[in-house]
Amino acid sequence: MSRRKKSHQQHGTPNRPRFWGRHAVSAVLDNPRRTVLRAWATPDAAEFMQFPKDLPVTFADVADLGRLVPNDAPHQGVVIEAEPLDDFWLDEIVSNSPEAAVLLVLDQVTDPHNVGAILRSAAAFGAIGIVTQDRHSPPESGALAKAASGALERVPWVRTVNLARALGEIAEAGFWRIGLAGDADLDLKEALGPKRIALVLGAEGPGLRHNTREHCDALARLPITGAVESLNVSNAAAVALYAASIA
Repeated sequence: MSRRKKSHQQHGTPNRPRFWGRHAVSAVLDNPRRTVLRAWATPDAAEFMQFPKDLPVTFADVADLGRLVPNDAPHQGVVIEAEPLDDFWLDEIVSNSPEAAVLLVLDQVTDPHNVGAILRSAAAFGAIGIVTQDRHSPPESGALAKAASGALERVPWVRTVNLARALGEIAEAGFWRIGLAGDADLDLKEALGPKRIALVLGAEGPGLRHNTREHCDALARLPITGAVESLNVSNAAAVALYAASIA
C-alpha cells in the first residue's frame, strides 16, 4: 500500500500534475492561466525551453528524469510540475458561443488517452469546449496532456456534477444535442441541421447511459461498414467533429 502511494506521488498527483515532452511543456509554459511550480531538465533541454527566470529548475540526466514519469514515458529531457487549471463554468462557454458552434459532451469517458485525443480533435476542428462529469473523468496528467498535444491548454474544459442538468442548460442555450449511439436509426448527417450542436459521446463498451440518452434531442450513428463493430471513442469524436464542421 505505501509503495503504491509513494510511486503515485513520485509521478505527480491530481493536485500537482506533472507534464513531460517538449511540446506539452511548451504549451503549459505559454498558457497564462497555468501556474508552473518547478521543472527538471537536462542542460540541453533547459536551454531549448527557455524557462522563466523565476521558475526553479533542477538539472538532471535522462535516467533521473525517467524516474519522475510513469513507465519511462518519453520525456525528451524535460519534466514540469504545475497546478491544475481552474475549471471553466458551463454558462460562460455556451452563453458566449458564436452562432455556429460545436460542443463535446463526454458521458463517463475515463481513459486519459482517449480524453486527450478528444481534446486534440476538439482543438483541430474548433470546438468551443468539452463537458465531462467530474467524478467520472480523468484528472489532468502527463499522459492526457501528451495525447492532447497542447490542446489541454487551449480547449475549455467544463467539469460538472450532474451531466443531465448540464445537458438541460446546453439546450436552453440553443444547442441541438446529438447523442452518438450505434443502435440509432439516423445517420449523423441526417441528425445535423441547427447551427449550434452538442455532440454527446459515451464510454467505450457501455456507451451512453439511459438518462443521458433521454436528455438528447436526437440519437445518431456513424455510417461505418460492418467490417468493425464500432470505433474507438476518440476516433468517433474526430469523425463526428469533421461531419459537424462541414454540415
